[in-house]
Amino acid sequence: MKKPKTKENGALKSVSYAKWGYIFIIPFFVVYIIFTLAPQFLTVYNSFFETYRVGLTQVGPNFVGFENYKALFSPDSSGTILILKYAINTLVMWFAGAVPQFVIALLLAIFFTSYRLNIKGQRFFKTVIYMPNLIMAAAFSMLFYILFSRVGPIQALLENWGVIDASFDFYAHKITVRGMIAMMNFLMWFGNTTIVLMAGIMGIEQSVFESATIDGANAVQVFFKVTMPLLMPIFVYCLITAMIGGIQMFDVPQVLTNGKGVPDEFSRTLVMYLNGYLANKNYGMAGAISVIIFIITGVLSGFVYRRLSAPYKDGDRK
Repeated sequence: MKKPKTKENGALKSVSYAKWGYIFIIPFFVVYIIFTLAPQFLTVYNSFFETYRVGLTQVGPNFVGFENYKALFSPDSSGTILILKYAINTLVMWFAGAVPQFVIALLLAIFFTSYRLNIKGQRFFKTVIYMPNLIMAAAFSMLFYILFSRVGPIQALLENWGVIDASFDFYAHKITVRGMIAMMNFLMWFGNTTIVLMAGIMGIEQSVFESATIDGANAVQVFFKVTMPLLMPIFVYCLITAMIGGIQMFDVPQVLTNGKGVPDEFSRTLVMYLNGYLANKNYGMAGAISVIIFIITGVLSGFVYRRLSAPYKDGDRK
């Protein structure tokens, strides 16, 4: 940053305005420390205590060390470790929605940014595909709940076509419930992913694509040898943020299944499990679950980042 010079007692003196940059970002750090960092440390702290409410009686806080974590990984009466079951539920439903989300988003991003196709009305199509992202997840879930209910139009339509019979219940089968949740997540987020990937592709010099075409590369080779390597930082960002949101999945399955995770809790997620303890004021167990979710998120994000970005780092680029 250039420093203007002022004259004082016949001598030139530099004036620095760099300090104002630090002053302007102080509010962000104050808000972050108060509303994000401090609650995170408090959550970890509470996870080592027994503190819950029974009726009007408050039990604790009593220091119990790692007992809350041991309880989470202890099998229940049926021999099931619930937190592992809910973690698998969460990852399965996220993965089922994320795969089509990124495939469709990539195809649309390439389609809309192609100079050869030169699609008209791009602003209209961008608006249309982004609109589902503007709908509240709760409203989207209620819409699907009505559409696939026993008296809903989807049930009646499939019965008239002879695909299902009157005894079929979409909410009695884990594959259909998980499929609905995955479909909603896909519909809500593929538009946002498309817009971000389009911005990444548009940031690549057009001359790179022209050079590859002149050298005889076909469309598939251009995509895998030129587009994806240059788009990888943006793609990794989209994938990691989508995964973080997927691990924190709550509103869609909560509303769709009325918080029950039907059938047999195969659609209950980690955050739904956490919310159950928060509703009972059991802050010790809720804190332990939050810490485990944080660890899972960090480990998976680090793994995805290292696996996908390592071949494209400077010095290791192939």
